Amino acid sequence: MLKPNYSLNIFLKLAALCGFLAYLLAGCTGSTTDETASWTQTKLISEAKIALSDNDYPNCVKYYEKLESRYPFGPVAEQAQINIAYCNWKKNDLEVALNSIDRFIQLHPGHSQIDYAYYLKGLITFNDSLGFFANLTGQDLSERDPKAAKDAFESFKILTSRYPNSKYAPDALDRMRYIINSLAESDVSAARYYFRKGAYLATINRAQDAIKQYDRAPAIEEAMYLMAKSYDALGLKELRDDSIRVFKLNFPNSAIFQTGQRESVTASKKSWWQIWN
Repeated sequence: MLKPNYSLNIFLKLAALCGFLAYLLAGCTGSTTDETASWTQTKLISEAKIALSDNDYPNCVKYYEKLESRYPFGPVAEQAQINIAYCNWKKNDLEVALNSIDRFIQLHPGHSQIDYAYYLKGLITFNDSLGFFANLTGQDLSERDPKAAKDAFESFKILTSRYPNSKYAPDALDRMRYIINSLAESDVSAARYYFRKGAYLATINRAQDAIKQYDRAPAIEEAMYLMAKSYDALGLKELRDDSIRVFKLNFPNSAIFQTGQRESVTASKKSWWQIWN
């Protein structure tokens, strides 16, 4: 009697299993169809608008991408490009959204909605700086990498300078003010850190940077205070006195030298839409 070849049996069973899995995979692949394949342009536009109004951002992107690819020229494609950027932003695909709106700006610099395009570009980057987890943890824009804030500022600046009558300009200006305040706060936070560590020259340098770049921001009160305290710690009495004199001219009602904390520090922790109330 011949002994069964167990290795051969196992191999045949595995081969049969692989064949069955391949068959299932082929069946699944073959059953995948494009639901929009038979849709007319009107139907596709309608479904895209419904997805947008329903906040169904994955399908919003999908339908507008179909529109742009099938009808690549004219107003329909141009509007689709804007909406693709918007819907990607809303579903938090920020890099894709930014690439989409940059592409639109490059392709259509004279478009009737170019002001909105710059506004949307600013929003995309602005929200990158103030995302959900930042709000959840109470993290302020000043505590994060300032590059995104500066990029957002530049987009809002283009909008407000080139299209001052745009309906998006007032909100962009508010956001620009908040960004400036937050960037100043970032420098002052660093100066405060150096001061606590006894690095007084570094404190002075960082405070001076804030004063030069963001001279009207609320954080400048503390920047000037930290400069005066650092000069005092270094024994530079004349520079200390000059700093205090300039400080009193700019902040005559400040009590920071008595309390060690400026009143406006609480305002800097508000959300951007609260800081202007």
